[in-house]
Amino acid sequence: MQDVQHYSFKAEIARKLFHLTNLTIPVIYYFIPKSTALTILIPITLIVLAVDVIRFYHQPTADLFNKFFGLLLRSSERDNSNPRLNGATLVLISATICIIIFPKLFAVTGLITLTFADSAAAIFGRRFGKRKFFDKSLEGSLAFFIAACFVILLTPKFNYEITEYLIGFGAAAVGALAEAVSGFIDNLAIPVSVASILWIGYTLFLPHIDIYMIR
Repeated sequence: MQDVQHYSFKAEIARKLFHLTNLTIPVIYYFIPKSTALTILIPITLIVLAVDVIRFYHQPTADLFNKFFGLLLRSSERDNSNPRLNGATLVLISATICIIIFPKLFAVTGLITLTFADSAAAIFGRRFGKRKFFDKSLEGSLAFFIAACFVILLTPKFNYEITEYLIGFGAAAVGALAEAVSGFIDNLAIPVSVASILWIGYTLFLPHIDIYMIR
């Protein structure tokens, strides 16, 4: 049992190291126009989504997919009896949705939060998690919140007012809750929830800031 848990933890580390490559999406998006980002991202998302769906109904595709990405998949993502999209596909879908819907700075912050805070939650939760918190562990959720707060501290702001950081910390807390309750769609729920709270917070408490000044 201990060997299985050790392997599971090592596999989680491998998944989350790969997960860090998702950082390229918000970083690149920050420096290019929205239209250009979507021109690149939408076709990639559709192709990855198509492959992810086809693999459940076409065994040669599944075999090839598992050969290259099997280590990065959880057992639930390889279960053909209960088809579900893998985490990478959900990241691309959530990135596309965030870029379409939210002001650039909120989309970027939400996606960076997903990259770092979700990784922290998974690693610390699997290694140190003892207390159940909704679908996850309390330790993992606390790790998420702390990592998300660091993201808020380090990501760009409009005017760098203290209220911007307070709104961001609130978004970090909501993101941690979304990660704990959203199950396998957390890669979608996290950035959308964080960006939504940022948008609501700025609208309510900082109406003088033009949230579309960064395009």
